[in-house]
Amino acid sequence: MGQALLRLAADDPSLQVVAAVLRKAPAQRVIDGVPHFAASEMPGAPEFDVAIDFSLPAGFDPVLALCVDRGTAFVSGTTGIDAAQQAALAAAAQRIPLTWATNFSLGVAVLAELVERAAASLPGWDCDIVESHHVHKKDAPSGTALTLGESALHGGAEPRYASLRAGDIIGEHMVQFTGLGERVELVHRATNRDIFARGALHVARELHGRAAGRYSVRDLVAPGAN
Repeated sequence: MGQALLRLAADDPSLQVVAAVLRKAPAQRVIDGVPHFAASEMPGAPEFDVAIDFSLPAGFDPVLALCVDRGTAFVSGTTGIDAAQQAALAAAAQRIPLTWATNFSLGVAVLAELVERAAASLPGWDCDIVESHHVHKKDAPSGTALTLGESALHGGAEPRYASLRAGDIIGEHMVQFTGLGERVELVHRATNRDIFARGALHVARELHGRAAGRYSVRDLVAPGAN
């Protein structure tokens, strides 16, 4: 994700990457004009407007703390964070604008809205969420499937889950509503992992300059969204 973010940001004239942070000391200090820092050096990073974090739970805390300290926006797709870290997000949202999400695909954000609307419009129908990923993915159901399930719950449905691990599938999610004699299927298929980096960059642009608070990807899908 870090490499994808750097590559896509370099092609976007509206963005300027002022630093990249690695877990260990970089072998080269400046790469393609971007200064690289070890995580331990992060407090010395240049001024920035938004930090984008796709790390590990151990790396999540110092990035969030730095954003709170500097009053800058925070975007994170780090998974596996615990209850204390979720509480830290809630506290930080009182001071800075932030987004934490299990999936930064803009298509998935739209899918989640459609799922909630379908659930509300089809009371009493069965709701099943089927997700497929590559054989190396450990967690099941996926975080995205659970997020879609939350949307279904908000619409009044009671989702059930099924998971498939096969080949090199990047990610597929199908939400199925079944009634007597008919069925509605809402599907999202990822064919390139760049969609997650592209979505995170979109969220970073939209989040910059907003009031403190916690924003979902759905809140920020449309340019200039409220």
